[in-house]
Amino acid sequence: MNVRVRLFAVARQWAGRDSVTLDLPDGASLAQLRRRLAEEVPQLSQAMGQMTFAIGAQYADDRATIPPDAEVACIPPVSGG
Repeated sequence: MNVRVRLFAVARQWAGRDSVTLDLPDGASLAQLRRRLAEEVPQLSQAMGQMTFAIGAQYADDRATIPPDAEVACIPPVSGG
């Protein structure tokens, strides 16, 4: 299945694009997506452990299953003062 991953903030800058489409097996977990995204966009790999993900409008952990035609958001950690 194809999953579109939208990239936000510094993740978008590092990747040089606002989204990535990944080919994943049906029933893939968010952990599988995380690994595949790090392979596809190596610039994100060092911060991948700190990234938060949402499936649709809901934050999700690595155990979550990605449904067909879902849109996933990749949200980097935020810092500031």
